[in-house]
Amino acid sequence: MSEKMNVVAIVDERKAEMREVTRPKPLKGQVLIKIDGCALCTFEQRMFTRVVPVPLPFVGGHEFTGTIVELGEGVKEDKFPLGQRVAARMLHSCGHCYGCRHDEPNICTDSSHVDMSQMDIMGMGGLAEYINADISQVYFMPNDMPVEKACFAEPLACVLNSIEKGRIEIGDDVVVIGGGIMGQLHVMCAKLRGARVIMSEPDEARREIAAKLGADVCINPLEGDPIEMIKELTGGNGAAVVFNTTAVSAVAQQEHPDKPIEVSPNWLHNSEAVITGAVSPSVRSFRQSVDALSKGLIDPELLVSGSWDKTEAQKAFEAAIDPATFRCIIRF
Repeated sequence: MSEKMNVVAIVDERKAEMREVTRPKPLKGQVLIKIDGCALCTFEQRMFTRVVPVPLPFVGGHEFTGTIVELGEGVKEDKFPLGQRVAARMLHSCGHCYGCRHDEPNICTDSSHVDMSQMDIMGMGGLAEYINADISQVYFMPNDMPVEKACFAEPLACVLNSIEKGRIEIGDDVVVIGGGIMGQLHVMCAKLRGARVIMSEPDEARREIAAKLGADVCINPLEGDPIEMIKELTGGNGAAVVFNTTAVSAVAQQEHPDKPIEVSPNWLHNSEAVITGAVSPSVRSFRQSVDALSKGLIDPELLVSGSWDKTEAQKAFEAAIDPATFRCIIRF
């Protein structure tokens, strides 16, 4: 008879509950991870509110940490010790698409692939007591690191991928638009790169958090023209790098003189500006994230808005969709 485990499933609009499903067994080249905690990313929040209408029930979760409890065929314990705390980059990389062949597996055209062979309920599977991961996806973290901090490996890795695209140099003026979770992580990472960081955020409480995390200047874009504010702060030069971390396309107009989808070729030509995007963690940025957290270079404690036991998943989701919170974590 197959062993069972609990998962947290989204079962209806704004409704989450525990369900019992079959516990997976690690396959060849995999480890079984006992999940200790999983953060509720914006993606899970959008599924909870049905902004993203996935088929239900659905078990989300990809920002998790746990410990290795079982090894699949061919995995050696001296390399992957039982009891080791880990995080996992759960993106699939096919190895043969354009992105993979150009050292960008985070934009693999098959990156959303999830092995459903041992899953009773569809989803990414991190909101569960156990999950399988290929050994190539597993990253070691200190065994004494608090669960709440270790859960930041994945979102921080996403931000570090963005930071690398920004090519910040020491002394640069860097503007971060938006004081949500990703904006605040951008503040910390940009400071590590040696930048003077300017946070643009209308909410006073979030501006205060940004200042505590290292932002040198915080402005309220509703109190005037943010472009002129930045020019005044930078001697008329403007920012060297701008990170728009909001989901509101209109604010992209503050980053350059044209509309978001109508960029002036002449302006690009004369300014040599670079407009780019960043999505998901690369292999490189995930390693950097784990290192930064493990060595205490990034401390996300102020961005933890609370943790809830799996039996209180409904409360955790309700807290997560509150605009006043940052990361809410479900513990298993």
